Amino acid sequence: MDMILQDELPFIPWMDPRTSRLPGIVPLEDGNWLLVDEAFAGQMAERDRLIASRPQDVVAQTPQGLPAARELYALVLERLRATPGYTVRAEEVLRPDGVAVPLDPEAPLRTLGRLVQEDLCLMEADGPEHVLTGAALCFPASWTLAQKIGRPLISIHAPIPVYDDGLARRVQRLFDAIRAGQPMWRMNYLIYDDAELFQPRPEGDRRPRPVRRDVVRVERQCLVRLPRTQAVLFAIHTWVVPIAKLPPDAAAALLALYPA
Repeated sequence: MDMILQDELPFIPWMDPRTSRLPGIVPLEDGNWLLVDEAFAGQMAERDRLIASRPQDVVAQTPQGLPAARELYALVLERLRATPGYTVRAEEVLRPDGVAVPLDPEAPLRTLGRLVQEDLCLMEADGPEHVLTGAALCFPASWTLAQKIGRPLISIHAPIPVYDDGLARRVQRLFDAIRAGQPMWRMNYLIYDDAELFQPRPEGDRRPRPVRRDVVRVERQCLVRLPRTQAVLFAIHTWVVPIAKLPPDAAAALLALYPA
């Protein structure tokens, strides 16, 4: 399979003090939590392939999360009507790459997974924590949807060493404080040896240490409060860029963070 790469990063999170430290969350000033970039056609073809060939691995829904999934479905279609390159019809959406996607409101997350580059995860309050109640997750970075669906934030992040009790409380307070119409965003970044987008890994299996350190994988994670159900959408846009294409100072700083 050909590598699916972007040409550059629109923002370099490890070079900005606002986003270089956890949790690194800032307001999304333009409110644009859905993006179309130069890798759209390649990423969407891969999403189509994964959803068709292994739907049980990339789409999950709890009964609790169905109302939020339906609200998100309507919200995304509304936004796509105003997005250049999309044509929203009564029974299908024509994507910017020319592919027509049938609309199926009975399978909202599966349908949305074929419409936008973002992975879409829904978190809903359940007691003192937010629980993952549904997701279209085609591009996992070292985790598996089957192990995380239905679990709360702290449990989901348990294998991550830096996600200690203090950070968990800060993130939960953030989820509680997000307001409809005031989305937030942050970024993750990791070095990989390969550009594969579908990188599931069972909980407890450590990601192999990169040897060649060829590409950086960056996720923009937007947090959006849905106004009716009050669910929090976690929308993840993934860039994979060769480290050699980064500005020299950014490449040097990144490699210093992940020494060989």
